[in-house]
Amino acid sequence: MDPDGCSERYGEAASDPVTVRLHTRSLPRRLLVNPDLVLGEAYMDGALTVDGDDIYGLIELLLINLAQQPDVWHYRWLARLRQLSRNLAQFNPAERAGRNVAHHYDLSGALYDLFLDADRQYSCGYFRHPGDSLEAAQQAKKTLIATKLLLEPDQRVLDIGCGWGGLGLQLARDHGARVTGVTLSREQHRIAEERSRTSGLADQVRFRLQDYRQVEESFDRVVSVGMFEHVGVPHYREFFDTLRQRLSEDGVALLHTIGRADGLSATNPWLAKYIFPGGYSPALSELLAEVERSGLYVTDIEIWRLHYAETLKAWRQRFEAELDRVREIYDERFCRMWRFYLVISELAFRQGGHVVFQIQLARKQDAVPLTRDYLALPEIRDDSASKAA
Repeated sequence: MDPDGCSERYGEAASDPVTVRLHTRSLPRRLLVNPDLVLGEAYMDGALTVDGDDIYGLIELLLINLAQQPDVWHYRWLARLRQLSRNLAQFNPAERAGRNVAHHYDLSGALYDLFLDADRQYSCGYFRHPGDSLEAAQQAKKTLIATKLLLEPDQRVLDIGCGWGGLGLQLARDHGARVTGVTLSREQHRIAEERSRTSGLADQVRFRLQDYRQVEESFDRVVSVGMFEHVGVPHYREFFDTLRQRLSEDGVALLHTIGRADGLSATNPWLAKYIFPGGYSPALSELLAEVERSGLYVTDIEIWRLHYAETLKAWRQRFEAELDRVREIYDERFCRMWRFYLVISELAFRQGGHVVFQIQLARKQDAVPLTRDYLALPEIRDDSASKAA
């Protein structure tokens, strides 16, 4: 329904129709000019509403329709223009990278407590079985990462983009590693340091407020989970050159990052403006080109397809269940913005060709076993139900 009260019906009759209401006369024109940006802004501002607040149903319908009509010239040229300008948008020297990180990760810790697991894992979980809880999936993710790193006691580990410290603390506690984690988020650094002290692992784990490019020591293992999306295409060679320099001769590294299965593209403009400035999820082809130039060996690649969709579904459901508490922290516009972010992110994995890459790297061909037999994981008990009770 448009601002004048006129209704239009599109498509075949459906049992679950999506009803959209436009509340400003300029909105149709603005949506036509730049739909990827304006749709999210209109929803945030209340200029566009969906009956039942079914923004998930609307975005899903739009993505399905777009996939069936891939040659819409206007949309195609907008995407092309964004690709041409992406190097400028993703130019992330240390100072700018710090500002970009603060934009998202220095939000109130109380917000993240409402929808993440207790360990604050803000990256894709690994759902080994249908019906796994978010807690079980995040524990499985950390266990698999440790397995791929082939950790031994007292090995030195660099965690690039350490978040709130959960992975580093587990690598120290369960495997005897000596971990150095780096982050550009002041809030994450503060909490990670506090967790290190209270866990009794301060002699094994240290966290620094530092850009990865400023690290100078050598490490037996390097891991980076959910950070590479913030590096930016112009800095890929710098990232992998730095990784190789920090890795010991017999060292092993693991890179865990969101990627795209449909080739190079550009970041959604709404996501870049409001959620992840300077961010980009790469195609495997553009990522591996820089790995090859660095002189590192790719020793294993695993592609997780719908695991992040399930992770985001769990986050979205928890967030929506806690909306009243979110409103105590931020205003209604922020709530709509964050909900839109979680919805479009989930659907990017279900409908939009996004996946997760786990890439194991080494300086020597024989740094890891020649077969993947060592990757068999033990069963992980899911205690989430009993804890909830």
